Amino acid sequence: MTLHATSPAFRENAREALADQQLQKALGNVRTNVVARRAVAAGRLPEFEALRDQARDIRNHVLAHLDVYLEMYERNVIAAGGHVHWARTADEACRIIIDIARAREARSVVKGKSMVSEEIGLNAALERAGVAAVETDLGEYIIQLRGETPSHIIMPAVHLNREDVEAEFRRAHTHLPAERNLDEPESLLAEARAELRAKFLAAEVGVTGANFLVAQTGTSIIVTNEGNGDLSQILPKVHVVVASIEKIAPTLEDASALMRVLARSATGQDMSVYTTLSTGPRRAGDPDGPEEYHVVLVDNGRSNMLGTSFQDMLRCIRCGACMNHCPVYHAVGGHAYGWVYPGPMGAVLTPSLIGVDKAGHLPNASTFCGRCESVCPVRIPLPKLMRNWREREFERHLAPAVTRGGLRFWAFFARRPALYRAATSLAMRALAFLGRDKGRFASLPFASGWTQHRDMPAPQGSTFQAQWKKRKR
Repeated sequence: MTLHATSPAFRENAREALADQQLQKALGNVRTNVVARRAVAAGRLPEFEALRDQARDIRNHVLAHLDVYLEMYERNVIAAGGHVHWARTADEACRIIIDIARAREARSVVKGKSMVSEEIGLNAALERAGVAAVETDLGEYIIQLRGETPSHIIMPAVHLNREDVEAEFRRAHTHLPAERNLDEPESLLAEARAELRAKFLAAEVGVTGANFLVAQTGTSIIVTNEGNGDLSQILPKVHVVVASIEKIAPTLEDASALMRVLARSATGQDMSVYTTLSTGPRRAGDPDGPEEYHVVLVDNGRSNMLGTSFQDMLRCIRCGACMNHCPVYHAVGGHAYGWVYPGPMGAVLTPSLIGVDKAGHLPNASTFCGRCESVCPVRIPLPKLMRNWREREFERHLAPAVTRGGLRFWAFFARRPALYRAATSLAMRALAFLGRDKGRFASLPFASGWTQHRDMPAPQGSTFQAQWKKRKR
């Protein structure tokens, strides 16, 4: 069962987020630290822009030949002793994983961070089947205790402050001494590590996502900054990789090129702390590893994007750079978007996967400043794709009547250039005259959405078209 979406209530969600002072404080870390680290990491690598071109080309090549590489990947997984399962929908993916757990009579599953597992609602499905799902990534563990969903695809608890985490640990870990010191991040980390250690040892099944699936070798790759990803696939007897079908990289060399832009774009690191490659179950002579290795390949709407104007979105390598640099995400955070994927990438991917009728507000939540496209490591034209969704929304009459009426009013003048020039010139002069004293407007008819939060500057000089005409002369 796909995770319930509150995307239709984006406007209400955004208003609540803007009024949440604690959230606004937490988002300051994204606005400053994360953006600065990415700039420094990219600046240290002279060939970074060339690598972005290479990453884009690799991803385009994969999408053009996705069927070939998926079949190659399946053959090589099987040759290494693993099993491949194909899931067209979220429900199918959950059923496959539940059946694997039941075959081992598993009572618990430990999970590395996986946005696809969030997308398909895996934790809730496992719980309904009587299998406890335990998130082992620190951020995911924190929000699981709080009963929340991730607010960022790589920093799931970025909406929280240290005080929030301390309060949650004291509420959840009542078996520990009440007087213990949790004032420092290190003490919080140590407590989570101690709590999770027993979970790792008890679980029969480990589930991870995959940053890349290598067709050449049948290998799954995860990049993490915590050891939980490795423990989730090494200690349990069964390792299940759940990944969407577009995560394929043709060769290990291609995956290496993609990883060079991934960490720098995501967290400003040259490379993540852990880069873990898994190929099949434990072999004779291996000191550790699972007895069974399963890969669940999830479609869940992605095939429908192939060959369409939204195919470029499938290039995404889930670095989160677009949301890290997005002024809208900086203002409202991830939960306001109402589903798994927030920010600019979510504004394109969410309507593709759950429908523009449910997520039509998201492509409208953009200033079109272009920062997302300028930092995307695979050069996805996110503003263009959001405009495409706006057009689809308008064509299906899903946009509010006021918006449609306003666009029709504008189109009437836009199709009549002489009338447009005359009307804009008259409006400019009128607004300049009315705002001559203060130089700005605290309120304006038909512009309350703007003036509710900021003043509208009074126009100065002539219109753009008049200035352009004058310069051409």
